[in-house]
This record gives sequence, structure tokens and C-alpha cells, in this order.
Amino acid sequence: MNSVPQATSLRRAPVQRRSAERLTRILDACADLLDEVGYDDLSTRAVAQRAGVPIGSVYRFFGNKRQMADALAQRNLERYSGRVRERLGQGPAGDWRAAMDVVLDEYLEMTRSAPGFSLVDFGNQIPVGSRHAEPNTRVADRLTELLSDYLDRTPDDDLRRTFLIAVETADTLVHLAFRLAPEGDAKVIEETRELLRAYLARVLD
Repeated sequence: MNSVPQATSLRRAPVQRRSAERLTRILDACADLLDEVGYDDLSTRAVAQRAGVPIGSVYRFFGNKRQMADALAQRNLERYSGRVRERLGQGPAGDWRAAMDVVLDEYLEMTRSAPGFSLVDFGNQIPVGSRHAEPNTRVADRLTELLSDYLDRTPDDDLRRTFLIAVETADTLVHLAFRLAPEGDAKVIEETRELLRAYLARVLD
């Protein structure tokens, strides 16, 4: 999947296919280097070298590594949303428990497998973006958009607040699970699933 972040996170949005492919290589290199050296030792020069592009190509899109990490976080959200949407489309609509399992399972899978995700995920681990684009709010808004039709619910402030509380809860507990075990502590993950079901049942049943 060659999704690119929203243009608002970039100095200049790619127009031609070649430019979009170069941006993808830059973000892929950024993600790999985050896993290898961490955010503090990440540099735009190292990203350019890993991506095989001139340093000017990096600065064409990003003013600094913080903007690059934010773009990676936005790309993660786009990819996550796409995976959730695809999974939801494979079954009948209306089952919020099945939808919640998809939402949690896809987040766990990206945490385990997506390069750089454990540091950046959707922006939670590195302080990127503005306070008005707080990462868990981004995710809750996206889930409201994705799930309102699936659940035949009105995407109002109540539903958005419900998903925000669920996202904040899951975020904290999933990070605990991965601090306890490299692949995520199974018991903590199961308790997270049960807690979310108990909370959401009050609102969605």
C-alpha cells in the first residue's frame, strides 16, 4: 500500500507519481531508522541516505524530523483505517463486538509488525502535531467515521466521546501489554478486550 499522509503535514504535497514514490521511500526509511536508532538519534540526513535520495528531497517535504515523524503517524492512521475498513467489509454490519475485535486486533498487528510503529504509532509516543490534532482524538474521529454506518448509529458527539474513551483506555493498556512482553502480554490484552466490551455494552447495546 503506497498511501501518503495528508497534504497538511507536508511542506509540499506530491503531485506526480515519481514524487509520491520518493515520499514513500523517505517515510519507509524514517520508520526503519526509528526502530534501529530511536527518535533522538534520528536525522534527516540519515533518512535521505537510507532512502537513496538527496537531502534536498527530504527538505522539500519536511522542515525537520518532527514533521517527518508526524507524517509517518498520519500514514499509519491511513493504513490502519484501510485495514479496519477492509475487515469490516468482509462480514455483516451491525455487530459492535465483532467491530471492536477488528479495531483492537488490527492495532495489535500494526504494533507487532509495522516498522517504527512502536515509537510513533498515530503520534502518541513522540510529541508531534498540534494540540488540536491530538493523536487519540484523531483515532476516535476516524473510528466514528468508519463505524457509524456499520453500526447504524448517528456520528454525534456522544458516539465520538464513547470512542475517545475506548481509544484512550485501549491505548494505555496495549502499551502496558507491550512493556510486559515483546509480542504483547496475552493476559493484559484479554483483560483489555473484556474491559472494552463491558464499557461499550452500556452504550451500544
